[in-house]
Amino acid sequence: MDKKQILVVEDEDSFVDALTVGLEREGFIVNVAINGTEALKIFEETKPDLILLDIMLPEISGIDVCREIRTKSDVPIIMVTAKGEEIDTVLGLEIGADDYVTKPYRLRELVARIRSVLRRAEDTKKTKPALGNQTDNDSLLKVGNVSVNLSRHEVLVDDQQVMMPLKEFDLLVLLMENPNLVLTRDTIIDRIWGFDYVGDTKTLDVHIKRLRNKIEANHKDPKKIITVRGVGYKYSNT
Repeated sequence: MDKKQILVVEDEDSFVDALTVGLEREGFIVNVAINGTEALKIFEETKPDLILLDIMLPEISGIDVCREIRTKSDVPIIMVTAKGEEIDTVLGLEIGADDYVTKPYRLRELVARIRSVLRRAEDTKKTKPALGNQTDNDSLLKVGNVSVNLSRHEVLVDDQQVMMPLKEFDLLVLLMENPNLVLTRDTIIDRIWGFDYVGDTKTLDVHIKRLRNKIEANHKDPKKIITVRGVGYKYSNT
């Protein structure tokens, strides 16, 4: 099995040294960037399997690094925040981060998050049909004015392409494949983030909000992705 490459973007030496040793001991290849500019450079050079990205960075913030990477890649990103930075955490999730951890964290918890995110990304790649093995019609999912091409990883709303990171895409497909069926929060989290996900459910709410912003005519009055209070969500095809 090939070792996974992790890009650690962190400017605190004490965290970097301990994290590098710990992750290498767990079998990962670790590259380190100490600021946002360096992070973008190393990302282009190494094409890591996952990025562990601190929000508070010199030169370019972690938020801006995440936003820039999301314009060209759906590589898994886990944001690292200090305790009490909830606003920054939500913003990070809204611009495309897959998960977040809060300092101080235990290495065991962090590794569990990393493996869970990597496993989900691998599962998604495996379930994507190989190009040429299916026609567009075979791999097209359409409900109303929203069309999803599974083989090309493309989403069209009113025939206009909408960019979506991996988790948003997976979430939209799950909902559209089960029209008018109420999916519980636990079911969605298990399917999208994995049964061993150890984060909180705020991540799901943020991804739902982002989807609504992209596919709803009025995200404040959603007609497609409906909240079923106390239960979960459903995708309405009416």
